Amino acid sequence: MAREVNAVWNVCNQHQLEVFRREGRLLSGFDFAPFVRGASAEFELIGSSTIDEIRDQYAVKRRAAGKVRLRWRRSGGRRRSLGWVPFKRRATRWTGDAVRFAGIDFGVWDSYSLGGYDFRAGAFVEDARGRWYFCLQVEVEVCSGHAGAAVGVDLGLKAVAVTSDADRLEHGRWYRQAQEAVGRAARARKRGRVRALHAKVRNQRRDALHKWTRSTVDRCSEIVVGDVCPSAVGKTRLAKSVYDTGWTLLRTMLRYKSEHAGIRCVVVPERDSTRTCSCCGSVPASSPRGRAGLRIREWTCSECGARHDRDVNAARNILVAGHRHPAEGIPAL
Repeated sequence: MAREVNAVWNVCNQHQLEVFRREGRLLSGFDFAPFVRGASAEFELIGSSTIDEIRDQYAVKRRAAGKVRLRWRRSGGRRRSLGWVPFKRRATRWTGDAVRFAGIDFGVWDSYSLGGYDFRAGAFVEDARGRWYFCLQVEVEVCSGHAGAAVGVDLGLKAVAVTSDADRLEHGRWYRQAQEAVGRAARARKRGRVRALHAKVRNQRRDALHKWTRSTVDRCSEIVVGDVCPSAVGKTRLAKSVYDTGWTLLRTMLRYKSEHAGIRCVVVPERDSTRTCSCCGSVPASSPRGRAGLRIREWTCSECGARHDRDVNAARNILVAGHRHPAEGIPAL
């Protein structure tokens, strides 16, 4: 099925490229319909509902990427694409502890009771270790919000996240702890072991981020996060530590969990948030500056004499920026 899905995806990719070269326009999911009409007769396993979902998903992902075309999906070789088989609701049917799709019953460990939810579409998805998952987006009721304090969140390297009320998510150095084992397995050409180690690191990181974001959303009424850019900081010598933090994933978790909880979550510019005193609003000469200032974890404001924890002070400035001038940054406070 995944190979046939890849073929349809690549057909959409090819037609999008040809239409753009000829007419200079980008196609929507509906625009692909004439190109794939009757394609289900050419395949043995996937049907029209899967083909319709492929073209819709292609258009959505291309629009989100902001590109003329997307990467080609490979069905073989060392760099093959991981399996992905999308479907629409009408193509599936629950049968006890299994889901029936394309005339085949697939056993599902339904720990979330998905059969009781309404959904529009879903997909069978393969991970790097060859395990398959049955993924759905379901409709749930949004909470009306809850009482609690508003917090600012500063993202960093020593601590992945620090809030304005001094709650911390310490950096677990997940990849650093596993890199020696990864290196040994790679030199021994044990690809399965390498994939397993990377999966373990990824699961450890996601587990820590899930637990911290869940507790933060449960106790807060508003969350303001700094807009630190991982790709920009990743171009420095700190790249390995930066990509091990999972800043982008943490912001994503905070956003969708806040939406479900009915609370506000915004991202604001964090420029000069570390150097600005959260008590008097000045940028004193005693504040940490540049890369050398990363070693300074506590400092005293030379203007008002306030003693600051570097990360907590930045989180407080981010919180104020979210309340007053989210578009102008810290210096405008």
